[in-house]
Amino acid sequence: MMRRRAGRVALFAVLLATGGLLVTSALRDTVTYYRTPGELLADPDVARHRVRLGGDVVPGSLRHDGDLVVFRLAEGSHEITVEQRGAPPETFREGTEAIVEGSLSTDGVFRSDRVVVRHGNEYRPSSAPAAPVDAR
Repeated sequence: MMRRRAGRVALFAVLLATGGLLVTSALRDTVTYYRTPGELLADPDVARHRVRLGGDVVPGSLRHDGDLVVFRLAEGSHEITVEQRGAPPETFREGTEAIVEGSLSTDGVFRSDRVVVRHGNEYRPSSAPAAPVDAR
């Protein structure tokens, strides 16, 4: 009787550990922190790998050249030039917060293949009053 119970406890422990490993490995790929321009410039070896870079799009730095979009991301006094292939989201503008994914090249330009625009958690309706709807 005790052997059977010990076997069940051991089986439960193995299943629990296996489940924990599966959850941990699945979450490792989904939880990705982003670095700021200052952090990236301080440790360029990390930047050679694929990372997320976050900051404010510097006003006056955004330009389009065919399907290449070039802009600068800033945080404090640190700025990095970003080259993005493809069209960024419609909400992407100068002065907004953005997160880009890619890697820092040897010439100091961050080559991005994905742009995400950050926004606040608050929803604010437009200030213009809605026109009444005729219910007829």
